Amino acid sequence: MTTTIHARVPWPTMRRPLVAILRGVRPDEAEGIVDALIEEGFEAIEIPLNSPEPFASIEIAARLAPQGVLIGAGTVLECAEVDRLAAAGGRLVVSPNVDPQVLARAAGHGMVTMPGVLTPTEALLAVRSGASALKFFPANLLGPALIQAIAVVLPPGTVVGAVGGVGANEFAAYARAGIRTFGLGSSLYRPGAAPGEVKAKARAVIAAYDAAFALSRETLRADR
Repeated sequence: MTTTIHARVPWPTMRRPLVAILRGVRPDEAEGIVDALIEEGFEAIEIPLNSPEPFASIEIAARLAPQGVLIGAGTVLECAEVDRLAAAGGRLVVSPNVDPQVLARAAGHGMVTMPGVLTPTEALLAVRSGASALKFFPANLLGPALIQAIAVVLPPGTVVGAVGGVGANEFAAYARAGIRTFGLGSSLYRPGAAPGEVKAKARAVIAAYDAAFALSRETLRADR
């Protein structure tokens, strides 16, 4: 018996593969927060569906984002939510679990997907179901060494992300484990935070990421 590997939308090339998680953001806050993140260099922004009026915020963010910046939803559990996200202009589907039907529906819309995994079994199921990238969650309980050990059994080129309890202070440890993709939530944004506060935190995160991965603004400009 063979396992069908579904069509996969690849994870896009990013200078810094960091996903900003805006859990709890309101539509009236979305423009200022999203603009601050993009200005500081974030190229992927996730608005979880358990936020107030999430699809309204996603639509605002999608209109604001320049080409090349991924806007999408987190906590996506149903195919109907994927359809609503597509209608709102979102292109990124982040889930806490692996649901092959949700992944297939997202691929049908040409969306980038990042399902949550915890074990080798879940990780391999996600890959076979066409995931663009994997979200190892909660990363603070797994740690970089365990994620690295699981990554060894995954197909070459699998994008492995660490999400949950990861902040600027942890980048160096994950860098040593070969992990460079992260989702950042409360260390970057908390409900009610002003754009200026988020901008300052984003700038610090970007600086820490560049230091951990030996990047520089000059190098980044040259790569554009």
